[in-house]
Amino acid sequence: MTAPKDRHDADASELELAPRRLAAIDLGSNSFHLLVANYRDDRLQVVARQGDKVQLAAGIDEDGQLNEDAMTRALDCLARFAPFLEGIAPPDLRVVGTNALRDADNSQEFIDRAEALLGTRIEIIAGREEARLIYLGAAHAVAEDGRRLIIDIGGGSTEFIIGEHFEPQALESLSMGCVTFTRRFFDGGEITEKRMRRAELAALSELANIQKPFQKLGWSDPVGSSGTIKAAAAVIAAAGKSPEGVITRQGLADLRKRLLKCKRLDRVAMDGLKADRARVFPAGIAILGAIFEAFDLEEMRYSDGALREGVLYDLAGRNSPEDSRLKTLANLERVYGVDARQADNVAATALALFAQVREAWRLDEDQARFLEWASRLHEVGLAISHSQFHRHGAYLLEHSDLAGFSRPEQRQLAFLVRAHRRKFPHKEWQALPAAERPAMSRLARLLRLAVILNHSRPEQPPETPTLTTDDGDALRLHLEAEQDPSLLLADLEQEVAYQQAADLTLILATD
Repeated sequence: MTAPKDRHDADASELELAPRRLAAIDLGSNSFHLLVANYRDDRLQVVARQGDKVQLAAGIDEDGQLNEDAMTRALDCLARFAPFLEGIAPPDLRVVGTNALRDADNSQEFIDRAEALLGTRIEIIAGREEARLIYLGAAHAVAEDGRRLIIDIGGGSTEFIIGEHFEPQALESLSMGCVTFTRRFFDGGEITEKRMRRAELAALSELANIQKPFQKLGWSDPVGSSGTIKAAAAVIAAAGKSPEGVITRQGLADLRKRLLKCKRLDRVAMDGLKADRARVFPAGIAILGAIFEAFDLEEMRYSDGALREGVLYDLAGRNSPEDSRLKTLANLERVYGVDARQADNVAATALALFAQVREAWRLDEDQARFLEWASRLHEVGLAISHSQFHRHGAYLLEHSDLAGFSRPEQRQLAFLVRAHRRKFPHKEWQALPAAERPAMSRLARLLRLAVILNHSRPEQPPETPTLTTDDGDALRLHLEAEQDPSLLLADLEQEVAYQQAADLTLILATD
């Protein structure tokens, strides 16, 4: 007779079977979207889906400032999303901002208020990272194999991706969207042939840079994943011009004629078109028409996988061997010829120092991960020049398109690499968001010590000296007698002076 499981074992079994609950919020230039889903067996099961036309991009004035009305609309939307996030673990939630927040000069003001409301971090992602995540979401939604062209027309930008399976082969983000083009070409509310063609020509001009390379790479399956493309497919299908979910060249041409007959944005009303999209619909159709023209498309089908689904699939692979950031880091090391042994040694020493002060400084696993990554990349700037290579490395990390990384993450890596030698970069530290500064300063100091301790570029990382601190910023480094040759001691004494100049305390203790 089999003994019954006790309650503890039953609970453990249930926990093992429980799916992982993930949530993503996409702060788009036109719409905000929330997606909550259970993740199990490499699939998403949707629990909640919410969307709201915030039109953030419409709230950016000529001086590049996001106005208060737009911020209020956005914060009100996030307040409606907030109850759906209850019970979501912090590592299982990601909030990403796109073109409007990339462009607005005062986006940090909005981000600070939104983070306080949601109680979580908001990440601004670069255009190509947005494209990568869109492809990931769309590729999971499209079951067929083959090389695909994925297009997503947003409020402020349009993303283009060619890929096979779950691997993108070409990524681009162009500065054209249904909200920004509405302001640019339909600002008076009139819909005329002249205005429509001007919008189409502007889109064709943007497309000229990618038209030939994308056509050379080729595709067999054009897929659209945006609200504009969904609406276009719905309107064309409602008119009986094509099957549901498919946009044909002729159906698009007929739709364009119907829009011109409306004459004004406030008169746009069609079966299949939601009222809250009507005002930006003509600009979206102008962009879509230009895409059909530039790529000589006959038809395109709609897929409901988009940025938020891609965020969730990417989130599911984070901090695992499938983390896309690991592939990016390995590629950076290869492309810029990083000395792998030295990178390994500095990383090992940095993490050993981190372990000694982690509890006192209240540091976490994510911060350990960024310290390790910065350690591995601290010499990436040597590929440009030995002089000021820490500055060159920081520039590369902050301004390159790094798949898997948000802009804040790139900024953190860039700061750590910039700060790993010479004078402590107070100006760059002040440019970080206030909430990030204490941890970034502490991680930079650990990296600086790790680099000094490996200055002689040994075969193996040296024995790690004892490092202690209280909950303040004073550090005490204790060197054993065999650890204080004159060169090392001179380097450490210089580091004491560098830290003292930054109002930081480093105390050396030797036997």
